Amino acid sequence: MGSHVSQPSAQDHVIVIFGANGDLSRRKLLPALYHLYIEGLMPERFRVIGTSRSEVSTEEFREMARSAVDEFSQVGKGWDDFALNLSYASTKFKAGNTEVIVDAVNAAEKDMGGEPVRLFYLSVPPATFGDLTEGLAEAGLNTRAKVVFEKPFGSDLASFKHLDATVKEALDDEQVYRIDHFLGKEPVQNIMALRFANGMFEPVWNREHIDHIQIDVPESGGIETRAGFYEDTGALRDMVVTHLFQLLSIVAMEPPSSFSSKALIDEKVKIFDSMPDIVPERVVRGQYKGYRDEDGVAKDSETETFVAMEAAVDNWRWEGVPFFLRTGKRMAERRSAITLAFRHPPKMLFPDVAWRRFHHDHLTLDLGPEEGITLTFLAKKPGPTMQLTPAHMHFDYDRDLSSGLIGAYERLILDVLLGERQLFTRADGIERTWEMI
Repeated sequence: MGSHVSQPSAQDHVIVIFGANGDLSRRKLLPALYHLYIEGLMPERFRVIGTSRSEVSTEEFREMARSAVDEFSQVGKGWDDFALNLSYASTKFKAGNTEVIVDAVNAAEKDMGGEPVRLFYLSVPPATFGDLTEGLAEAGLNTRAKVVFEKPFGSDLASFKHLDATVKEALDDEQVYRIDHFLGKEPVQNIMALRFANGMFEPVWNREHIDHIQIDVPESGGIETRAGFYEDTGALRDMVVTHLFQLLSIVAMEPPSSFSSKALIDEKVKIFDSMPDIVPERVVRGQYKGYRDEDGVAKDSETETFVAMEAAVDNWRWEGVPFFLRTGKRMAERRSAITLAFRHPPKMLFPDVAWRRFHHDHLTLDLGPEEGITLTFLAKKPGPTMQLTPAHMHFDYDRDLSSGLIGAYERLILDVLLGERQLFTRADGIERTWEMI
């Protein structure tokens, strides 16, 4: 095991994953923990306790973890040592039924020695967040603890307020990490570097120069085995209130006074406060063909798998600039991108055929799967006459930086281990996003 990245070291941790045999755990969490381990970024001492209702032994969990890492990443050096830190405790954890997890945490802490931090990762349906939080408080597991909540945090304004009140009874604000994995993506973080580290961009990042902004997060896959979750959620709650609004806030926010978590999140919340409620007439909802034939989906389901909307930010920087948000399942292409379309110059001096076809010059921030930045503009076409043609300048992360970057979940889990909060959401911001829709 060797470290390739200079990072402050995290305290010792006991990590409990609720829903450890679920899809998110297999695809993201277990591979992320292993990746951090082989990069030398995990605490010197740690234990990972998986738990769910299913009857799973520790050996079966270790085999499941190895299979998951092999499928979604790659098993390599250090696996056997990493696997020794994994164990499993089968139970239906909630208030009144906490003994199994208490015993497992106590055993891990005794084995490790000292007073390790307890990290509880709620990789479970959002409807169970409240019960699990109450159980942690009743069992006294909320001391020396951090709790990671997956999105969505609530399903509407009323459920958000109820869950928020439950969480605040059990935990202090600094113990709560509401995760949105989009915020852990390197290209999303690079939006701030692009804007605030370069004198060429920030002066034109406003209504005087930008005509409109598009935020697109299409998905090529369907709902797969997630009908139980998706039928109650839909694209609006699953994607727009979480990912797309968060992307909008980063693109639109004012420069923070510093990159402290409070200063950064304050500016993002100000954007949400500046956004008027979404107007239903400016929203389109749809379903992909065959959605109602999916296992677990009602034959008369009205759940949307596609949503497009126009949003606005009513402040001095963005007054009059529309923000177009689109996301959906079973789309033709999986290419997440933010596109800033610049205004036309006040007078067109060149032949207008290419101009009409071109519409706007664009700055496109590709968020994945291919990550980069593209500037599209008009240039003179070689030849004796002044004819224009579209041209491109492109920055590619993998090609230009040889990035080998850790993924979004690795970054966010590492930040939780280190107690860094810049890339997480705050309750007042989430409340306002639910109010908007």
